[in-house]
Amino acid sequence: MRILVVDDDPLAGEMTVAVLEDAGHECQLVEQGLEALEALSDATPFELVVADMHMPLMNGLELFEEMRGQGLMMPFVLLTGDDPRPLAARQPGLLACLMKDSSMEVNLPRVIARR
Repeated sequence: MRILVVDDDPLAGEMTVAVLEDAGHECQLVEQGLEALEALSDATPFELVVADMHMPLMNGLELFEEMRGQGLMMPFVLLTGDDPRPLAARQPGLLACLMKDSSMEVNLPRVIARR
């Protein structure tokens, strides 16, 4: 699966990419929401977006809402260092909202495999 990863923290972004590539996915990493929207407009489509919640200029939820506003309906996983339950409840349509911690190594590939 071709996945777009959006994270302003290069180390965290590379860690997410490594987890996904270990699960057999092809990934592209961008650092912020506006770059993500540009990448999503390219000719080669993505099948899923994984984005960090806390980013400057456009946070993960704002990116999700902007994508839906543009008719981009691919599955979206939000990663956060905060408790993910309130975010998931507040934003219907997310494939998942996951804690950005060591459990992500197991939970992220599992969520994607279930979709």
